[in-house]
Amino acid sequence: MRKEFVMTEKQCKKILDACKPVPYMIFGGREPISQQENTNAAWYQLGNELGFKGMTVEPVSGKSMVHFTAEVKEEI
Repeated sequence: MRKEFVMTEKQCKKILDACKPVPYMIFGGREPISQQENTNAAWYQLGNELGFKGMTVEPVSGKSMVHFTAEVKEEI
């Protein structure tokens, strides 16, 4: 089931910060976590806070970026 959620400005800033490019230099053959992995992790964390599945987020047309819909996590 999809539901509309509203995140706080602080939560929105956290998501936007996670979307920023990750500058790096490779030493010892290990790459750091990618920009996409950072963004996915931020959505999963917000999903755990608000009770939705992190990879199901979609924007709400006509509303600000703090409004979105997502599938509700099933309570076990």
